[in-house]
Amino acid sequence: MKVIETIPEARRQIETSARPRVLVATMGAFHRGHVELFRRAREAAGSDGEVIASIFVNPLQFEPGSDFEKYPRPEGADEELCRQAGVDTIFRPTSAEMYAPNRSVFVDETALSTVLCGRSRPGHFRGVCTVVTKLFHVLNPNAAVFGEKDFQQLAIIRRMVRDLDFQIEIIGVPTVREDDGLACSSRNQYLNAAERNQAPALRAALLVGRDAVQAGERSTERVVESVRRRVETASLARIDYLAAVDADDLQARDTIEQNALIALAVFFGQTRLIDNIRLP
Repeated sequence: MKVIETIPEARRQIETSARPRVLVATMGAFHRGHVELFRRAREAAGSDGEVIASIFVNPLQFEPGSDFEKYPRPEGADEELCRQAGVDTIFRPTSAEMYAPNRSVFVDETALSTVLCGRSRPGHFRGVCTVVTKLFHVLNPNAAVFGEKDFQQLAIIRRMVRDLDFQIEIIGVPTVREDDGLACSSRNQYLNAAERNQAPALRAALLVGRDAVQAGERSTERVVESVRRRVETASLARIDYLAAVDADDLQARDTIEQNALIALAVFFGQTRLIDNIRLP
């Protein structure tokens, strides 16, 4: 397994290899969810292909006052997990390598990014689109793998690939969960014992919404309210947003239709967790 830290070095490797490449773009601090992303990337690349994991804590997608400085960066553990998962190359640039000090060009999606996390975290998805575009240009993958836990991010990247004519297949991977239903996330380690004990209420609440739809409920308001009541049984939970939207355009509808999604973001203490569920 190679570890590359500069853009010229990455480009030299690409120029000397004709193998198909599959990218898993990450910020490191790997967990079981990342293992599944790597497994799916290896499957897509095939035995003759190359799996590239980028590890870059992107400053552009952290708003002021957020957890950029304390975001975990366990380089040794991440390298070992990549090695065990069959990753061929790690691309781990510094911020100075990725961004010029007088940078003035960004990639901005203006529709899907205005709701849900985009409303709570202005500028976040501009940072995501900008760094993913740069990774696509530098690493030139045939395909890229992203998790469905960050469903809005996945939808935005798919829109960006479509609108900017990237010849890259975007592969979505279902959310990997802990045994109690909590979605795997690098931020779970920030939770104290009491918060971690209550955090599975998010998945339980989403299942309440799904069950309501399966039972015939079609009012978005009533479905969302049933989810809200279940979240609020967790005394430490503070809802950032909760919405039922169309999975393609992320816009709310008065009634639950095909291709609907419930998405939420909830704080436990200072830790903000997101999750979602597709509706039948």
